[in-house]
Amino acid sequence: MIYVAGRVLSTGFFALVYFLAPVLNLPYASHHSTKPTFLQLFSAWDGKYYRQIALIGYPTQLPLDATGHVAANAWAFLPLYPWLTRGLMMATGLSFTAAGITVSVLFGAVAAVLLYRLLAGRIGNRPALWVSACFSLGPMSFLFQVTYADTLFLALLFACLLLMAMKHYLLMIPLGVAAAFTHPGELALAAALAILFISGLIRREAVSRVERIRMIVAGLTLAAAGFAWPLIADSVTGNKSAYFDTELSWWTGWVGRIEHFVPFTPWFDLFYRYLGAAGVVAVIALVAGFVFWLTRPGMRALGDEILAFSGSYGAYLVAVFLPQQSIARLLLPLSPLFGMPALSMRPRLRRVTLAVLVALGPFAIAELWFIFPP
Repeated sequence: MIYVAGRVLSTGFFALVYFLAPVLNLPYASHHSTKPTFLQLFSAWDGKYYRQIALIGYPTQLPLDATGHVAANAWAFLPLYPWLTRGLMMATGLSFTAAGITVSVLFGAVAAVLLYRLLAGRIGNRPALWVSACFSLGPMSFLFQVTYADTLFLALLFACLLLMAMKHYLLMIPLGVAAAFTHPGELALAAALAILFISGLIRREAVSRVERIRMIVAGLTLAAAGFAWPLIADSVTGNKSAYFDTELSWWTGWVGRIEHFVPFTPWFDLFYRYLGAAGVVAVIALVAGFVFWLTRPGMRALGDEILAFSGSYGAYLVAVFLPQQSIARLLLPLSPLFGMPALSMRPRLRRVTLAVLVALGPFAIAELWFIFPP
């Protein structure tokens, strides 16, 4: 019911901003030359690439811009979500927008339930329900009803974390592989398994040989799946760096033309460009602060699996992502960290936090959906 209430609320916020947009002089979306219908609004921005994949597929030849560099194209987006949407379209006759919204809303509900299940046994039912409510009603929850792949990815991710916590490592494989073809970030699952494996050896935990083998098999399979998409893009297009060149095409407005991707440099490139040496210090401080936060004694209540994944996913973001407006939605996989006892165990703080998150909803839609797409 909380998730349903969230979708009703965010729909109302969408309607409010949609009808106020002319008054506020807000653009409707990048690919609409005229005012879209209310339903079309939900398939704006990156939704056009998912539509292209669902209806046409991926280009076999990479498009080039006026300077001869690879231009933005569909290879930046993974195929499982548009394929599921295409299947629903064929089965029901729905339009891409209607089918895409349906897939997003349904998997968002699954993600909310799995998030609750992941935390309930660790911090208690009421705090876990509160975390799920923040997830379902928070300012970024409007993404749960647009034609983006985020909810499918989150559902697969939380399912894998739940299976990891239950030590069902082999069962993680099909869901983790599916996540690898849904949205970038699945490699953090493989890294989390590696951390748990190594820490178990260091602490000499009583783990059977069979369980260790299962962890290794699952980790290696998920790692292979995480690296597969760039190889597929290269093979289909005949360009040895098709995927990375495509991703870099989105960076030019922020840091200029980057010829070759180098891991763990994007944050430094952006912060240094705008803040100079102080930006480098700021990045180091952010990373150190995140590590300090994860290693606080109170965070141990969340369990080794959540902490290992959170650290891995944070490292992934610093390694490959250029921080800009999309950072808000890319932090959603870290939602389990809201279960930290210092926050989730305090009723008054829970109420205030949830109220603030809900109140931010229309502002997030106006800023991130109408002006700077996430």
